[in-house]
Amino acid sequence: MQRENRKLRLMWHLYIIKEREKFYTGITNNLKYRLHQHGNPPLLYKEAFPNKHQAARRERQIKGWSKAKKQELITGLIR
Repeated sequence: MQRENRKLRLMWHLYIIKEREKFYTGITNNLKYRLHQHGNPPLLYKEAFPNKHQAARRERQIKGWSKAKKQELITGLIR
């Protein structure tokens, strides 16, 4: 179990939350702690990556999207 927890901590996560009627997209290697820093908002979407570079690349891609396209990602209409 400890090994699995350590492996999860080494993963990088892209996440989307909603703050003040706007989607906030970010990356972290400690999702629970980062959500706590945001005030524990509902997690709308997440993806896991083996390294920071891949997570950051996906973050840049999604941050360039419209609010409507982000909503489609969250609801599962696109990947």
